[in-house]
Amino acid sequence: MKLTVRFETTKGDIIEAPASPGDTLLSAGQAAGMPLEGTCEGQMACSTCHVIVAKDWFGKLSGPSEEEEDMLDLAAGACRTSRLSCQIVLSERLDGIEVAIPPEAHDMSRT
Repeated sequence: MKLTVRFETTKGDIIEAPASPGDTLLSAGQAAGMPLEGTCEGQMACSTCHVIVAKDWFGKLSGPSEEEEDMLDLAAGACRTSRLSCQIVLSERLDGIEVAIPPEAHDMSRT
């Protein structure tokens, strides 16, 4: 089964990215060329994969761990619906999830 993730770029464009159940939002975003660096490779040691989840979708996610909340405290432009994309595991329930790339996002590996 294929899922779809909708990323809103910093320019307001919507990019639909394919994903599979069990993928992380980070891996789907990176495959779609989104500026989600993921420096720590999903180990929750950075906040370079920070995204803003659309309000309609935020409540469908399981809550963040204390460690994720600590990392989000360090994320530039974090808000109430911010999450680390490495901690969101995609499932059929999240098919069509919408997230925005924060304006402060910059993937240093692409510079």
